[in-house]
Amino acid sequence: MNRSFFFDLWMRLAAVAMLVAAACFAIPRSLWAIDLPLVLAGTLLAAAWASHSLRNAIIPLKRGTLPDADHSKPINPTRFREINDLAELIRTAFVRSDHAFAASVEARQELEAMLDSMQDPVVAVDAAGRIQWTNQRMQRLVPGASFSSAIRIGHALVQTIRDPEVLECVRIALAERQVSERRSTSMIPGRIFEVSAAPMPGGGAVVVLHDITRIEEVERTQRDFVANVSHELRTPLTSISGYVETLLDHEASLSSQAREFLTTILKNTTRMNRLTEDLLVMARVEAAEQELHPAPIPADILVSDAVQAMSGLVQDEEAVLEIGPTTSCHVFADTDAILQVLSNLIENAIKYGKAKGDARCRVVVSAREVSEPFEAVEFSVRDFGQGIASEHLNRIFERFYRVDKARSRESGGTGLGLAIAQHVVQAQGGWIRVESELNAGSNFLFTLPKALYPTL
Repeated sequence: MNRSFFFDLWMRLAAVAMLVAAACFAIPRSLWAIDLPLVLAGTLLAAAWASHSLRNAIIPLKRGTLPDADHSKPINPTRFREINDLAELIRTAFVRSDHAFAASVEARQELEAMLDSMQDPVVAVDAAGRIQWTNQRMQRLVPGASFSSAIRIGHALVQTIRDPEVLECVRIALAERQVSERRSTSMIPGRIFEVSAAPMPGGGAVVVLHDITRIEEVERTQRDFVANVSHELRTPLTSISGYVETLLDHEASLSSQAREFLTTILKNTTRMNRLTEDLLVMARVEAAEQELHPAPIPADILVSDAVQAMSGLVQDEEAVLEIGPTTSCHVFADTDAILQVLSNLIENAIKYGKAKGDARCRVVVSAREVSEPFEAVEFSVRDFGQGIASEHLNRIFERFYRVDKARSRESGGTGLGLAIAQHVVQAQGGWIRVESELNAGSNFLFTLPKALYPTL
């Protein structure tokens, strides 16, 4: 006998006792000996009938609410209206629950099918870092040196993937609840992955591995091609420039027309020389082959050296180059590389910063300390010319992008100066941006981190 049997028996006896007690109060004491047995017997019969009726009414209700029952069919009605209403409410709740569960299963299957169709491996982990789900692409990922076993649901991710970049992404997503991105080169030998981990609302994180090996190979091939072509063009261009200069300087019998043609040849050869030099610099910077030697240096020294180096161009263009407010705070940077950045920005400001109606261009170079987004020094090269339209600001640092193509060709620009400046600044832990309004001038700003030990 189980507990439900004793509980049922106890409830029945309690009901009988209550009926007997009520009957005793209603019957006079003189008739207890005669009527009490009849009352007791009738009460027992009534209790048994009521119990049997309730049990028969509840049995269909119990059968209709079983998990494997067909909840779409109504439960057989009984003689008790309240039980019928309760049964219908329970059946409706089960129907809604079945529909919600079926919709959840269908949505999960659709999501799994969509993720399985992805070309990128995907793995989801819970808050403790245990693998909850992976797509087929992740399952087919060939185990390499950093894999200790096949991917198993419920096992810790660290037992399957030992790559530090992947694990760091997952740690940041789980602990800091932020999207994290890393670049992995050691997970599988010879392959490069972009790793992205994002936290999930209910806890845990989802990790996506994007294979960029082919993209990296193509970009490396392009850089090598550009570098090789540029290097091979330097020798013939130098020869052409030398011969043309010799003819212009030492050949007195040249006609005015021939001299004009030779001058045009020299001008374009010089422009091509500059383009090849910029292409070589760009290839080295993008391939991280340019050796940087950062060291602490005062910001005001960098500004004054850059202004002094541009004195020849200032005289040729009849421009006004001023030094604005500066700071003696030390920055940690490669002096030659930053002077090249400042020179490019100053040259652009002199060439394109002349306002309409002004005979001379005015440029101000300054530097100040900033604390956002990190402790740094912000350098500024400002002109007061025509400015740059807003639609060009997002693309101004792209390679070969020109705001005014015709004017850039006339000035001899290559369209690579700002792209080179951006790569050099970013390679030294800084960032570069531009602020500009039409007819109000442009202000190019870049930051460099402060030196922690200025006397180093």
